[in-house]
Amino acid sequence: MGKPTGFIEFQRQLPAERAPLQRIQDWKEFYNKNSEEKLQVQGARCMDCGIPYCHTGKIIAGSTTGCPVNNLIPEWNDLVYRGQWREALDRLHKTNNFPEFTGRVCPAPCEGSCTVGLIDSPVTIKDIEKAIVDRGFEEGWIVPEPPKTRTGKKVAVIGSGPTGLAAAAQLNKAGHTVTVYERDDRIGGLLTYGIPNMKLEKHLVQRRVDLLAAEGVNFVTNAEIGKNVPVDQLKEEFDAVILAIGATRPRELDIKGRELKGIYPAMEFLHKNTKSLLDSNLADGEYINAEGKDVIVIGGGDTGTDCVATAVRHKAKSVVQFQYREKPPETRAVSNPWPEWPKVYKLEYGHEEAKAVHGKDPREYLTLSENFVGDENGNLTGLKTVKVRWRSDDQGRLVPEEVEGSEKVYPAQLVFLAMGFAGPEQSLLDQLGIERDVRSNAKAQYGKYKTNVEGIFAAGDVRRGQSLVVWAINEGREAAREVDRFLMGSSNLP
Repeated sequence: MGKPTGFIEFQRQLPAERAPLQRIQDWKEFYNKNSEEKLQVQGARCMDCGIPYCHTGKIIAGSTTGCPVNNLIPEWNDLVYRGQWREALDRLHKTNNFPEFTGRVCPAPCEGSCTVGLIDSPVTIKDIEKAIVDRGFEEGWIVPEPPKTRTGKKVAVIGSGPTGLAAAAQLNKAGHTVTVYERDDRIGGLLTYGIPNMKLEKHLVQRRVDLLAAEGVNFVTNAEIGKNVPVDQLKEEFDAVILAIGATRPRELDIKGRELKGIYPAMEFLHKNTKSLLDSNLADGEYINAEGKDVIVIGGGDTGTDCVATAVRHKAKSVVQFQYREKPPETRAVSNPWPEWPKVYKLEYGHEEAKAVHGKDPREYLTLSENFVGDENGNLTGLKTVKVRWRSDDQGRLVPEEVEGSEKVYPAQLVFLAMGFAGPEQSLLDQLGIERDVRSNAKAQYGKYKTNVEGIFAAGDVRRGQSLVVWAINEGREAAREVDRFLMGSSNLP
């Protein structure tokens, strides 16, 4: 794969990102592009390793290893190295419906399991993926491909995030008539309202939605099943239904002062900001404005980073992000061997921007939130914290222990809770009579994606809990195959 000695001859080289102080002045993507020649050199670094963990998505030690959509990474790396871009695009689209999304927002577990990473820096897989699909659109290679025949079967997909869109794309290819219902005013789910523009510009989402519409997929917005669209209507009109409503119930922080004004779930902050940005370039004021305020983000992960980056663009007075765990090491720990996801310290884009503005990484590690502080009018003014250390209990489990005398009150007029999600919203599942598992997710163990209700399938975060966009696409594709088999008796979908 690639040049046999490429991983020895060439070093990993990503394109330079836009400078932090420049990019925080707008809401455009912070990525730049590598030249074609440099991309070919990076493709040449892909080894003929014989053990390409990069394209086999697995859960190891609680984290994703490799590519959940099983991208044929060594193949398209080799094709890019040889200048065969059209062929590379064909290989990429065989496994991934939306590489323009994953090439931007996926954390790239494929790179964490790259064999070159055992001895050197991994191949720039994510950058090459993005370059392939972007070139496909630029060259006009990606065009609508509606099915030649229709089966007469009708499928409803509830939710237009990556799971719902992937399922709709695949079922449409099989010739079924697909209608996607979205309760928001725009299609895309978390791709539109959960991921900020600087990571994924929304014209890219709309471009793919327009392509799917041209291929025959029907989209209905402002349609909340069980509220303004009756559940019985779905059962009467469609031969099968896929639930792809995600896991949008935010995890709460039940501490004293939670009722104070100024405390929000992270997704509410991100959703309102993106909607106002798309509606009026923030001129309507219909968003949570962090300008001039002390902002605290509780929780790590991508969502927390996105809150930091958004608050920085609002020109917040200060931004701090609390994490419960200790600061990761600079290199892999002995307990975190390849090909596991590398749990190492990394300055993400939002942290880099906050550091450029405020002079330091905004993250405070080993910090526990004790209680919110407010004024006599019920407004948030601060957050009291205490430091923790981790020790082993009698059974060898790591447990937190508060550090005496480490209490501190941080000023805050806004706090965003980015601690993950507690599962899907339950009302629609109740109305449909869907069984739940112990984590409140839709139980779909009857042939993996089938629920206990005949003709209703569940896929993505609603079934597996909060996860990555790549797992969402994987589930949408697999659920589509199960629905096709249910409708037709067999399936040729991959």
